[in-house]
Amino acid sequence: MEKTRSQRYADSLEKVIQNNHRYLKGTMGDFQEKCILVTAINRVPPKVLIEIQQGYREIQDRLREIRAVQQLLKSKYFLYVRKDPRREKEIAELGFAAKAYYSKFEHGLKQIREKEMEGKEEIFQADQEALSFQWFNKKENQVMFLRNWRILNELDYEISASRVEEKREVDQDRPRSLTLFVFKGEAKSIESLQSRMQLREHDIIERRDGVELRGLLTHLREIPPPEVEKIFHRFKEGDGFPKMKGLLIPIRSQEDQRKNIVDLMEKALQEVAEGELKTLSV
Repeated sequence: MEKTRSQRYADSLEKVIQNNHRYLKGTMGDFQEKCILVTAINRVPPKVLIEIQQGYREIQDRLREIRAVQQLLKSKYFLYVRKDPRREKEIAELGFAAKAYYSKFEHGLKQIREKEMEGKEEIFQADQEALSFQWFNKKENQVMFLRNWRILNELDYEISASRVEEKREVDQDRPRSLTLFVFKGEAKSIESLQSRMQLREHDIIERRDGVELRGLLTHLREIPPPEVEKIFHRFKEGDGFPKMKGLLIPIRSQEDQRKNIVDLMEKALQEVAEGELKTLSV
């Protein structure tokens, strides 16, 4: 029996939970050891400090993603929810454990802080949200963004005419990627541009503040930035867009995800001339 698009999407969200659960179980032992190390020695290498702080941020991101996906499944895709009380209990316990380990780390750090460590604690910000939650306002778009990133190599396209999935082979030498895009201009121009964009199954578009359009393209094959620019130039062809400015931001790695993309985007967009489209390398 062929699956509906809603069911396929729900299945993909389930994969995100599975992958994040697997990550949490796999990383907790190493995270615990590093946190305990801080309480057992008199001097902590700066590298270990950074690893602990970045590790905790990644753990919190994964837990936040799991909660967001679970909320969306329960609210919009409840017909396809797979209940797993044991897994939910394990995830909750892993969250409590991470918090406890990090508290021990903070306590130990206070006891052995030295001048060379001053300022290093500022690397981690407990309330910093992942890029997927910063880029979009709508919860479903946020979840779809993080889903695309977490299971990028598992995504396929659906051929709507036959409801058959279009398989795309994953080539490690030609990696898949994402491209964020943002356009700013007059409300009429933004509305017209949005109506022209015919995006595929795993792409996202969101109107913000009337005069701004943000979105995400999901590439299931390697595609260079100039080719992506051509796509958007086709969208912009014709009258009505002389003053609209646009920015494209390729996302290819975990390091790209960790950068403050929103601040970089806002600064770069101010430098883009009216009618211009640029690609921002992060």
